Order: sequence, then structure tokens, then C-alpha cells
Amino acid sequence: MVKRRVHVAAAAIISPDGDEVLLARRPSNVDHGGLWEFPGGKLAPYETGLEALKRELHEELGIEIRRAQPLIRIHHEYPDKHILLDVWQVKDFSGEPFGREGQAVRWVPMGELIGYPFPAANLPILRAVMLPSEYLISDEEADEEVFAARLERALVEDAVRLVQLRAKTLDTGAYVARAERALELCRRHGARLMLNGEPELLDRVDADGIHLTSERLMGLERRPIAEGKWLSASTHDKAQLDQAHVIGCDFVTLSPLRTTPSHPEVAPIGWHDFQQLVERAGMPVYALGGMTRHDANHARAVGAQGIASIRDFWKS
Repeated sequence: MVKRRVHVAAAAIISPDGDEVLLARRPSNVDHGGLWEFPGGKLAPYETGLEALKRELHEELGIEIRRAQPLIRIHHEYPDKHILLDVWQVKDFSGEPFGREGQAVRWVPMGELIGYPFPAANLPILRAVMLPSEYLISDEEADEEVFAARLERALVEDAVRLVQLRAKTLDTGAYVARAERALELCRRHGARLMLNGEPELLDRVDADGIHLTSERLMGLERRPIAEGKWLSASTHDKAQLDQAHVIGCDFVTLSPLRTTPSHPEVAPIGWHDFQQLVERAGMPVYALGGMTRHDANHARAVGAQGIASIRDFWKS
């Protein structure tokens, strides 16, 4: 049986203070009736995703988009159809949204999104909405005071809100001690902390999640940590992206996008191939490898969640 292909534009509409997202409830007489979703609708013939989104949000919510940015594209297989969700982040709009078609709409705090029932195809969008567009990976640093000062500078001056603690030169005890200090700083400034190491580290440090190396990723058969924590991984090709999907990673880095001084012998992926890989990843993907904040809009335009970097954030 040839499945129907349905292309849908959807919006993650963010409140002016950045703390809430607008959800709409599906009517009871349609597929997945009664579940919540991100507002939007099907593309009409010859419409682009953004054109369809502007039309749908005016018809459904009475608002006008002034500016929107690509967030994530999700391919999802249902028994009878293939859905492509083309999701945009909308922070700049005019008008006060309300249910023009009689549907319930609600502003929901970011931290409460996980408690709402969504169609399965919407679940990766939740992760993308809750994740920032910048991901700091800490550099190797011998001096603990210098480490703490550089991390706090990034949290305060760059407003970094997602941090991966990478410290391969430290033994387990020293890593745990650094992780506890990093966690205190991250909590103070409203950031999440990912530990780069064995999943068992979460038994010793109550961080927000674990980041897997590509070697650890490929050696797993199932998700190694509870659903209540974030799981991310380093990926470099389609096989690793597929494995990340199999074990239930919440997001990944994909590298190297460009040639880097640390790995000059590794061939870069390049923007074209990066976009092709991200299109079918089914989860938020951070571009890594020679990335700076100047690349953030380009990365978002080709489907990335944003950029991950050591050098651009880890400064004196």
C-alpha cells in the first residue's frame, strides 16, 4: 500500500518573556482528537512552509507572523500516511492569539510541556522547544579556579544555557568534584549540565543528563538512563544518527561541519551533506566543528537546533 504523504507546517509560538509556549487542542472529531499540538495545518498546493504557516495562524489564531525561524523538520510514519512536520519558532508576532475556530488554546510554561498528551509525531518538537540554540562544550582545563571562572563568564556574559562537561584528562574522582562545582554554577544561572562520561555518573552527580561519545553510543542496545534525564551523543554519520534514534537520544551533535585545528585529518561534512543528514535525524541536532555564533542562523536555516562549540564560548 502506498501511503499518503502529508506536509504540515506547525509553529512553536513563544511568549514575549520566553517562558511559555502556545498549544492548541485538537477537535474530538479528527485524528488524535483531544490531544494537544503545536498550531498549524496542511500546505495548500504551491505553498511554502512559511507561507502556509502565516495563513494557518491567521485563520486559526488571529495573529500575524512578523518573523519566524526554522526549528525542526520531523518525518513520522503512521500506518496509513507519512507526515512531514515543518516546524517554525515564532517569537515575533502581532495580535493576541485565540481559538478562532472554537478550539481550546493555552499558554503553557516550558517546564510543564512534558505533562501534556501529544500525537507521537509532535514529541521531538518538545525537545527542540525546550533546548537552547547554543551548546557549550567545556575545554580541558587543569586549574579548577580558571575552569570555574571561564564557565561562569560563559553563563553570565554569553547567557549559555546548555553545558557539556568534557574533561578526559581527569580521573573519576576529580571529574565528579568538577561536575559538582559546575552543576552549582549552572543551577545558579538557569542552565542545564550534561556529563560527558559513563551513564553511572548520574548516580554520583544529579546533573541534567549524559552525553555519550560515538564509541559508547555504538556499543549500546538500549537507552542507558531514565527518561527523566536528557541523553545526547556525538555523531559523525548516518549510522551513528540512526543508532542515536534507536536508543532514544533526546538530541545529538553532528561533526565536523568544518575542518578543525584539533582534527585537521578528518574530512568535514559541509553544509549540504549536513542538511541531508539532519533532515532524517528525527531529533534536535547541533552543528559542531569550527562553529561560531556567526553560524547560528545558517545552522538553523538548514535544520539544526543550533551550534555547539568549545572555542567560541570557552574564553578567558
